[in-house]
Amino acid sequence: MAEYIGAVDQGTTSTRFIIFDREGRIVGLDQKEHEQIFPRPGWVEHDPLEIWNNTRLVIQGALAKAGIAGADLAAVGITNQRETTVLWDRDTGRPYCNAIVWQCTRTDHICRELVRDGGQDRFREKTGLPVATYFSGPKIKWILDNNSEARAAALRGKACFGTMETWVIWWLTGGPEGGTHVTDVTNASRTMLMDLRSLKWDEEILDRLGIPEQILPRIVPSSDSDYWGFTAEDGPAGARIPVCGALGDQQAALVGQHCFEPGQAKNTYGTGCFLLLNTGEGPVTSKHGLITTVAYQRRGHEPIYALEGSIAIAGALVQWLRDNIGLISEAPQVEDLARTVEDSGGVYIVPAFSGLFAPYWRSDARGAMVGLTRYANRGHIARAVLEACAYQTRDIVEAMNKDSGVELAHLKVDGGMVFNDLLMQFQADTLGVPVIRPRVAETTCLGAAYAAGLATGFWSGFDELTRNWKEDKRWDPAMDQRERAEGYRGWKKAVERTFNWVE
Repeated sequence: MAEYIGAVDQGTTSTRFIIFDREGRIVGLDQKEHEQIFPRPGWVEHDPLEIWNNTRLVIQGALAKAGIAGADLAAVGITNQRETTVLWDRDTGRPYCNAIVWQCTRTDHICRELVRDGGQDRFREKTGLPVATYFSGPKIKWILDNNSEARAAALRGKACFGTMETWVIWWLTGGPEGGTHVTDVTNASRTMLMDLRSLKWDEEILDRLGIPEQILPRIVPSSDSDYWGFTAEDGPAGARIPVCGALGDQQAALVGQHCFEPGQAKNTYGTGCFLLLNTGEGPVTSKHGLITTVAYQRRGHEPIYALEGSIAIAGALVQWLRDNIGLISEAPQVEDLARTVEDSGGVYIVPAFSGLFAPYWRSDARGAMVGLTRYANRGHIARAVLEACAYQTRDIVEAMNKDSGVELAHLKVDGGMVFNDLLMQFQADTLGVPVIRPRVAETTCLGAAYAAGLATGFWSGFDELTRNWKEDKRWDPAMDQRERAEGYRGWKKAVERTFNWVE
């Protein structure tokens, strides 16, 4: 009897495969980074074939490290960087161009045209999303407008579109030899093409963007007992395993954090930063700059929705400090450097490298460092980098409190940056609520594993999953109200300085 679940985590900077046991504990893990391609300022690309090859390698690597065979896996789930867009040839699997990454701003002119004709919220009632470069729909249009081969293939029904879970599922289930072309509801809800209530592609929006519906994948539940397919016995796992669970990375973290009840929230600190609040079976339209999205769906159940605040640059700001500025040589060193000072010395960094996402949605903004004096040193800059992540999160919490009408009582956190004690303490301080880290911090991959495991009956239901969640560490706020308010007031001034930079 299979005793484990495997999950692919196809992220912005790397791909991982993690193997979990029935208690949600990690028994095997392998990871490989992929190249970040920057052809022009504001453009970000990935090589889809490199990512698929890395997926194969990490599946093999994790199984080897765990000392188990593919046949020991009951199912495979997938979680992924959302909105990143790839078009490929249905017969060969060859991409028509590199994948356009969610951070890429090349579709700004398309979005400006859409906004000019109908306003930034022209599709929000249907899709829950503002018009923004973030989402997949404008990226598809850009490829079709600029790649004649892709356009011709799309019109002939020979091209496939997918976000990265669709790409990985297609290859895992056979690729050109009959691979399944599907997307789960959470990823479909990030394309700006799906009606949130019907869970179907919207013909009016497709027509406005000039996207042929035949290139789009079939929309399926996140946890699907009607399996999408099986891995091949001669594939990377070396066994026939059901592929039946998929969630966009932030929805996967919501599931992995066991936020199954309305009002429960989590924040993930990765390349970007993403705070999701479970709002239950009905979509809640935001009036304060947040996104309405599908949180998850099990086959035979109504979809669950969430409000989301999306921040483009969080951990990527630490990478920028390391790779572009050379202030540190390893990412964890940012905490040691920040601890050499008592505070940021009045320095604020607003990482609007690709504009600002929620709650501002300003594609004209660009990054800024303000408040500099002769007093400021390397430590103050490092501390301002960490505080930027916390302040951006507070922006989201302020908007979420207004939209939901419920004050956040505590914040569950996950992602690579939650092991930075200085950041987590400052997050609790600036929010004024406890911040809680779970014992298993790999909640994104765990959520994808849960989706697959629920589909196969490996886990019986949410009650069994909830028993797996255990607190690892808690940070309680220790900052007085005056200092909290003064620091946030300075942050809001700094954000305003980034507006209208791009004309």
